[in-house]
Amino acid sequence: MTGLLLGVDIGTASSKGVLVDPGGAVLARSVREHAVSTPRPGWFEHDAETVWWADFTAIVADLLRAAGGRALAGLGISGIGPCLLPADATGAPLRPAILYGVDTRAGAEIAELNQELGADEILARGGSPLTSQAVGPKVRWLARHEPDVHARTKKLLMASSFLVHRLTGRYVLDHHSASQCTPLYDLAAGAWAEDWAERVAPGLPLPELRWPTEVAGEVTAAAAERTGLPRGLPVTTGTVDAWAEAASAGVREPGDVMVMYGTTMFLVQVLTEPRPHPGLWGTRGVVPGSFTLAAGMATSGAVTGWLRKLTGGSYEDLVAEAASVPAGSRGLLLLPYFAGERTPLFDPDARGVLAGLTTTHGRAEIYRAALEGIAYGVRHNLAAMAEAGGAAKRLVAVGGGTRGGLWTRIVSDVTGLPQQIPAETIGACLGDALLAAEATGVAIDPLRANPIAETVSPDPENSGRYEEFYRHYRALYEATAKTAHFLAGHQRAAR
Repeated sequence: MTGLLLGVDIGTASSKGVLVDPGGAVLARSVREHAVSTPRPGWFEHDAETVWWADFTAIVADLLRAAGGRALAGLGISGIGPCLLPADATGAPLRPAILYGVDTRAGAEIAELNQELGADEILARGGSPLTSQAVGPKVRWLARHEPDVHARTKKLLMASSFLVHRLTGRYVLDHHSASQCTPLYDLAAGAWAEDWAERVAPGLPLPELRWPTEVAGEVTAAAAERTGLPRGLPVTTGTVDAWAEAASAGVREPGDVMVMYGTTMFLVQVLTEPRPHPGLWGTRGVVPGSFTLAAGMATSGAVTGWLRKLTGGSYEDLVAEAASVPAGSRGLLLLPYFAGERTPLFDPDARGVLAGLTTTHGRAEIYRAALEGIAYGVRHNLAAMAEAGGAAKRLVAVGGGTRGGLWTRIVSDVTGLPQQIPAETIGACLGDALLAAEATGVAIDPLRANPIAETVSPDPENSGRYEEFYRHYRALYEATAKTAHFLAGHQRAAR
């Protein structure tokens, strides 16, 4: 392979793309920011045309200019997921896409399907408990609340598969994304659970299943005209962004764990076999035969961003000030459940709590307490993974939150584990390009293309101090959950 590779990822708050040479070196990059629509409390949506497609075409235009006419070998795509984008027979969107686990509209349908199919049976067959992360309940929500849209739906698309369909005309979905369509997918069988699919999504044609390391199709003449991409360019099947990001950092061996510092904190651990756990998501991996455990916090960077706006400080100032505060934030403890919590609590009505506040505390202590609270959440999720039989052997940190150093140091101190940080932390789009190389027959070793640039080791003194804080973190949720649920109810009523 001598051509260049493209990787494009559609994220929650921005989309990113890279142009990569045959050795895996990044030659150019492009970023487009966008907003999430929240038309009602608990609803999170993207418009596929004005966000996904508009970002994709703009990024491709940037990267093609950077390529300067040099030959392209392949295109890899990823995106936020699992999402539900109902589309007609031509692939045209019928409504905005319903996003992943942050969208909690289908609570009644989750309870209904747990009763109908059995919560234990769903976990055993699908690998994950039925939560707001799952696509299946949202399909049933659509049928119940928007029957006209549901009746016209002929394709179930996500961010990556929408782009793949528009570029190639192929209606495909990767096994990993499908495994997050609980209860529509049988994890052990590696196939659609046709009996359950007929009960949850009757009459809906489900996409052909392929792997992210496979070519889904080639750019059509019509897509080439709309995007400037060469006709016939191979396009991968695509996958969910976090798994593409793990691929970018070489997280492929059993026991490897990716810790993604972003708007939400996300963890992916590689396994050799399914290990269902009621507090985690069990999924297929990006390569045939692989499995993963996944964990996701509802907020992380969203909390630090909220604090930055609230206090008027820059991230640089806040990090510098927080770095001067000792471990424990001078007696502050924060629960980062500002949008509920996903794993391992699965409590959409959990709420943020700041305990220990006095008039002597300032924004430095509060900002550090936020970073520490998120780190306690990471430790909580790693503990759940260990309970499932997936003890972490290697932590690899990626994402924008790795910059600056303080946050990663706090996470290592709280967990007592070192973290490796690769040279490139641009995200999933690099993984997309590497997966495109593999799909077109030339595997690029991610550890050569994106070597480890730094290892963050825990400070024993800080780790010892955090032990007691972590115990109180776990107890604080139990002590305040009832009050948080009461307040969440009043927040919904007040809107």
